[in-house]
Amino acid sequence: MENQIEEQVFNNKNLQNHTFANSYESCQFTNCNFSTGSLKGILFIDCEFEDCDLSNVNLDHTSFQNCNFKACKMMGLLFNNCEPFAFSLSVNECILNHSSFFGMKLNKTNFQNSKLQEVDFSAADLSHSKFLNSELSGAVFQNTNLTKADFSSARDYNIDPENNKLKGAKFSLDQVSGLLNKYQIKIE
Repeated sequence: MENQIEEQVFNNKNLQNHTFANSYESCQFTNCNFSTGSLKGILFIDCEFEDCDLSNVNLDHTSFQNCNFKACKMMGLLFNNCEPFAFSLSVNECILNHSSFFGMKLNKTNFQNSKLQEVDFSAADLSHSKFLNSELSGAVFQNTNLTKADFSSARDYNIDPENNKLKGAKFSLDQVSGLLNKYQIKIE
């Protein structure tokens, strides 16, 4: 087993029971199946994941540094078990339902065209993050820093302004009811 793999492309691989190297830098994973496997302790730097299934993968002490995920299925992931040092990712056209980012520093993270149903963002720092055209039904925002976050094209969120930091956050007028749900009022 190699300790470090650089600039390799992995296409159409079943990696559920794969023995991984310690780190991957500038690698591309396309149409790979990681589901229910383990990425425990693996370091990914500047890697691209496209059309991959990472659902229910063990992420204990996994490091994602400047990684991009596109059109991936990423359900049930406990990102809060990842290494926090230099954690950075962007997500586009992915399904992250039932995942957790509890207590994580995610400022300036982009979630674009993605499903984030019932994702736990409690106690996370999402300042300056963008939820562009993403669906957030059942997502949990509790004691979350949403300062200057962009929800202007997000849908179906329920955010309590009294329990989250919202200074400078952007919301669209047609979805603003997601900030008022706890008051059980009707907006027409």
